Amino acid sequence: MVERDLVQKSRVVASCISAIEPTCRELLDDVKSCGFDEDDVFGIHLALEEAFVNAVKHGNKADKHKSVSVEYVITPAKVDISISDEGAGFTPEDVPDPRSEENLYKSGGRGLLLMRAHMDVVEHNDKGNRVHMIKYRANAEFDEVKE
Repeated sequence: MVERDLVQKSRVVASCISAIEPTCRELLDDVKSCGFDEDDVFGIHLALEEAFVNAVKHGNKADKHKSVSVEYVITPAKVDISISDEGAGFTPEDVPDPRSEENLYKSGGRGLLLMRAHMDVVEHNDKGNRVHMIKYRANAEFDEVKE
């Protein structure tokens, strides 16, 4: 496989669960074509789906008249993804830790936990309707400064 040096794309998709699969497939195909290994692809896939589902269900409240924006840049060193919804936003710090005893049987917060576990950077804008995630390549054989 010939590795690509740079992939940069932007998509605006319908705010519905069915839009997740083709968008994820395209992004993950691009990640693979840039030489990321299976473990990186798995983690990116998991975080991407969680972020997308959060945007559709929680951000846009499953309103099919709204949209979700996905922007990404892939270099040989990293995958940089931003997902935005049209919702009112939220405060990530207010989401309960699903590992706490009182939250073990509650479903809230697991998606954020998984995103943070599999990506190197997970940050939200001030409004809370945009998530920015970065995954640095695990098997990189070059010196690129992590930003």
